[in-house]
Amino acid sequence: MKKIKKVKKERLRRGIYVLPNIFTSLNLFCGFYAVIASIDGKYIAASIAIIIGVMFDIMDGKIARATNTTSKFGIEYDSLSDLISFGLAPGIMIYLWALRPLGRIGWLAAFLFMACGALRLARFNSQIGIISSDHFVGLPIPAAAGMSATTVLFCHKLGMAGKINPIFIMVLLYLLSFLMVSTIKYNSFKKPELFRKMNFNVLVAVILILIFIAAQPSIALFLLGLTYIISGPFTTLRNHRRIKQEILGTDELDEQRSSHI
Repeated sequence: MKKIKKVKKERLRRGIYVLPNIFTSLNLFCGFYAVIASIDGKYIAASIAIIIGVMFDIMDGKIARATNTTSKFGIEYDSLSDLISFGLAPGIMIYLWALRPLGRIGWLAAFLFMACGALRLARFNSQIGIISSDHFVGLPIPAAAGMSATTVLFCHKLGMAGKINPIFIMVLLYLLSFLMVSTIKYNSFKKPELFRKMNFNVLVAVILILIFIAAQPSIALFLLGLTYIISGPFTTLRNHRRIKQEILGTDELDEQRSSHI
């Protein structure tokens, strides 16, 4: 009887391990479809597929942590899927959508985006269990891919598709590439306190944001992505200024003490 229960528990355990990897596979499928759609010139469909892939990527991590089924295999599989969905797919999409007129410079910018994404994933995997999970070191590759996808949707929404300067898009890719490999810290939103301490006003703000996304998804997602990307450098500068003021305040206090002596 105990043996039967043990076998059933083991089967259930294996099923739970499969669950987060199913969402990772769906993420990989979205990335592959985005590549095919980009080749066919369906850039809106490719952008939507990348954004859906971001959702699946968030869900597979949440499920793995909630069911305590995080594994070395899952981490590696997730990284390989992320490289396809958030490195290769956005790079090809942006190149075919806007950077093709630039020729070699254009596809090199797309390659740099993918290469920096790969470096970002490798660094993240090497730092698991070493640094705090309260923040990311460097812009997460799903956020960079999401920004690329929402830029395409935003430009199509405003009727700017085909009119936007490819240099601007290339600069955007370079900026996203730099932020991914930088040491700028970004909020991971993994602190449970963020949700436990949510007051009524924050809840109303979240509902309004969701309504904005439902009403104007292209514009809302673009602005949300832009806000998150700017938040990293802004927080870093603010913390640097605060530390500098604390150091100056300490020096002034020491000078006052020495003068009294």
